[in-house]
Amino acid sequence: MTVEVQEVERVVLLVDDMPSSLDFLVQALDQAGYTVLVAPGGEPALRLLDLSVPDAILMDAVMPGMDGFEVCRRIKAVDAYAHVPVIFMTGLAETEDVLAGFAAGGVDYVVKPVRIPEVLARLATHARNARLARLSREALDIGGHGVVLLDGLGRIAWQSPQAAAWLAALFGTPDAAADWLRGLIADPTRGSGETRVMPDGRSLQLRPLGPAGIGETMIFLSLRQPGNVQPARPALATLTRRETEVLSWIAKGKTNRDIGDILGMSPRTVNKHLEHVFEKLGVETRAAAAALAIREFDPEP
Repeated sequence: MTVEVQEVERVVLLVDDMPSSLDFLVQALDQAGYTVLVAPGGEPALRLLDLSVPDAILMDAVMPGMDGFEVCRRIKAVDAYAHVPVIFMTGLAETEDVLAGFAAGGVDYVVKPVRIPEVLARLATHARNARLARLSREALDIGGHGVVLLDGLGRIAWQSPQAAAWLAALFGTPDAAADWLRGLIADPTRGSGETRVMPDGRSLQLRPLGPAGIGETMIFLSLRQPGNVQPARPALATLTRRETEVLSWIAKGKTNRDIGDILGMSPRTVNKHLEHVFEKLGVETRAAAAALAIREFDPEP
């Protein structure tokens, strides 16, 4: 069964200090099937995000008080909604202004006066990509394991919900967890990972998996019951992020076409990743690869 992006209850947050001037945009979004939330400025937008996390945000760049760039930076600093794509609406078309929007964490921009077909096309693309990215990353949050991404400055850029809960139990705060994880990836003598005992007696294995994107490092977390701590399998540790994602969906019984739909790639590309997985794991069939993954990730004895 193919995992599809939900078409029901797609929510967009529109942030503009003169929202009445964009009534035509609200109507167009409504007709396109979006539920539109409106905030007349940066502070109201941040308060609204505490109540409802949208699929995407259309943000006016120039607003009195807190401008759109600052609002975007604050949004990206909060794990709970950092994943939401921000599209700037701006009359500023100079290169430095566009770059400022991207530097703040925006994914795209449209120039005012906005053109409805362009807004709808960009909005649909970015909202869909963001949701599929969350699906593919959260696929790792099954079977007693999770994942953390550190950015180029050693900060936690993203963590799966399960990983966040385990790190909170071990270290208390995200900053303390990030400090420890930075030490883990910086020390070559700890390259194969470490195991820490959780407060409830279970053991959490943390393994650096290397680069996962521009300036990002992936760390793989695997939970074991007491008395069932096993060494990391070197073969699994050599998989790239994409190969790990493909393997995680194979373990869940998905076909190459299903995985292609989920990860936004062709079935042929999925098959190429799968060939690399087979070679690294030393197996010949998808069933064998799935069984190996399940044995490795299953925390039960």
